[in-house]
Amino acid sequence: DVQLVESGGGSVQAGGSLRLSCAASAFPIRLACMGWFRQAPGKEREGVAFIDNIARTRYADSVKGRFTISRDSAKNTLALQMNSLRPEDTAMYYCAADRYRCGGSCLEYTYWGQGTQVTV
Repeated sequence: DVQLVESGGGSVQAGGSLRLSCAASAFPIRLACMGWFRQAPGKEREGVAFIDNIARTRYADSVKGRFTISRDSAKNTLALQMNSLRPEDTAMYYCAADRYRCGGSCLEYTYWGQGTQVTV
């Protein structure tokens, strides 16, 4: 079975940094569409950063210049480097994957992790 397991969340002061990781099993991420989403209490899940099957990246306007998504195909892991964190970045962060669909909607992703909490 495909599994995505996030790690790296925690509590950090405003202006600080965190690095999230997503380890994938039974699913080669090298040519897949991958994304990070987040959901704050009382809010809808929103897309944060995406990397497609030819390594193009996209970011939500709210995180551009602060967050960086990357993929390590050898380790089969996805990462999200988050710098200059703000209180409004506080949310549960989810890793998502799909073999073919690379859009920005959570509806397009088949596989999801359980999430890791980030508190700023």
